[in-house]
Amino acid sequence: MKQFSYWTACILVIALGLVHTPSHAARFKIATLSPDGSTWMKKMREGAKEIESRTDKRVKFKFYPGGVMGQDKAVMRKMRVGQLQGGAFSNGTLAATYPGVQVYNLVMKFKSYEEVDYVRKKMDSLIIQGLEDNGIVALGLSEIGFAYLMSTNPIATVDDLRQQKTWIPENNIVATHALNAFSVNPIPLPLRDVLVALQTGMVNTVAGSPIGALTLQWHTKVKYVTDLPLAYIYGVMVLNKDDFDKIKPEDQAIVREVMGGISAEMDVLNRKDNQAALEAMLNQGITLIEPKPEAVAELKKLVVTANKNLIASGGLSEDLVKTMDKYLQEFRSQHAQTHD
Repeated sequence: MKQFSYWTACILVIALGLVHTPSHAARFKIATLSPDGSTWMKKMREGAKEIESRTDKRVKFKFYPGGVMGQDKAVMRKMRVGQLQGGAFSNGTLAATYPGVQVYNLVMKFKSYEEVDYVRKKMDSLIIQGLEDNGIVALGLSEIGFAYLMSTNPIATVDDLRQQKTWIPENNIVATHALNAFSVNPIPLPLRDVLVALQTGMVNTVAGSPIGALTLQWHTKVKYVTDLPLAYIYGVMVLNKDDFDKIKPEDQAIVREVMGGISAEMDVLNRKDNQAALEAMLNQGITLIEPKPEAVAELKKLVVTANKNLIASGGLSEDLVKTMDKYLQEFRSQHAQTHD
């Protein structure tokens, strides 16, 4: 009986030790198209070191920059099978998971960054929750900026646009509906193929932020930028919720805090960098085209149709769009009052 008690006690001690000993570190493998050495990568690695320190090495990150894990589609597939636990994407990539991520992308919804800031304070949390409800943990939204038309030919009217060979990202529902409403037949391509398409003439018009155009070298192939912000775009670093839920709640809070803070910091940096990038493009001889007022008015009318079609097709929640419209009207009313 004493022998039995002794071994029973040993087993209990071992069992208790297993319960209280921290499990092996969770390693999140994250893929991104951002090149190594970029500001984003530097900030993410700084954040990863802080998280590792604050969690006593229970949570670690390993990054695969520069597209070494493939384009966005490939990264999403590898996340589904567990080869990767997360990725950094432009928001359009996540539309198949949660269409609401594209609500900010609706064409010509925003007139200024001030409007963007007001709406984002109200709605970022809704988008983050919508993703999480669909199995994706978003660690903050990072501004990429307003997308502008950039082309080899000047575009000042809707007819000018209709005569171009215009690229759109693959599976970008909002862009597809918008260009169809403008009677433009877009050419969908993955991001990696755009520069070659510009070089060969397969496309001669792209839409993107100034900093994106410099980073991707599009500015070397275009001659004009149309001075009209078409859509607001942003990036998202995400983790599979199943993987995220495996770490302790207190560690989850640290990851959200640190990476969310970096996303907010990148918002500020990217906005400054976009202004500097546009100035650099103009200094290199790219011409800024002022669209004709009648063209802007025509685009706005066509955009209404595009947005209605998008909602009707089930791509976006009508309630979510109405919520954004409410906040936009709220901001514009307040802004108008300050100038009365």
